[in-house]
Amino acid sequence: MNYADLCANIQDICENTFTADQLAMFTQQAEQKIFNTVQLPSLRKNVSGVLTSGNKYLSAPLDFLSAFSLAVIDPATDTYTYLLNKDVNFIREAYPLPSSTGAPKYYAIFGPRSDAPTELSFIVGPTPNKVYNAELHYYFYPESIVTAGDTWLGDNFDSALLNGALVEAIRFMKGEADMVKLYSDMYMQAITLLKNLGDGKLRQD
Repeated sequence: MNYADLCANIQDICENTFTADQLAMFTQQAEQKIFNTVQLPSLRKNVSGVLTSGNKYLSAPLDFLSAFSLAVIDPATDTYTYLLNKDVNFIREAYPLPSSTGAPKYYAIFGPRSDAPTELSFIVGPTPNKVYNAELHYYFYPESIVTAGDTWLGDNFDSALLNGALVEAIRFMKGEADMVKLYSDMYMQAITLLKNLGDGKLRQD
């Protein structure tokens, strides 16, 4: 189901005409709920970076939401070492001096980036003793179907997207409680099936 079909279905089922902005809002709110309920492979991304000698900070990507893993790679041996996720306080206490250097073992979400105050950065411990490559696997929001036209969710599990948008639409219309419950129940049924796919069939230990 592409975005044009989704909008037409929302209006047909609700028997109401919505503005383009309203339809976009219903859809994006539904996407946000779905993306925070089910861990789909299409919500994962990886990126490479560099940890420089003597610098314990690493910038997060602009679309970063949360980390799945952070690894450092010794360029001399091409060996991957996956860092353990800790709190900033742990790293500060374990490695209080920036001069305490070595191969990084831990990382934490540190806070806003210096070049982008609304974005995040990482701190590692101990401070890198040399240059290391870094590989981050992280969670992000993919482009919305509103702007993309077609997405993985719309192509592969449109029932979750449609029913999620209908829940938002019926609430916006201040619909009767029984109709709100009907759409909510249909949405939950679709989400249950999607979780079986995303958390089971598409991801194995």
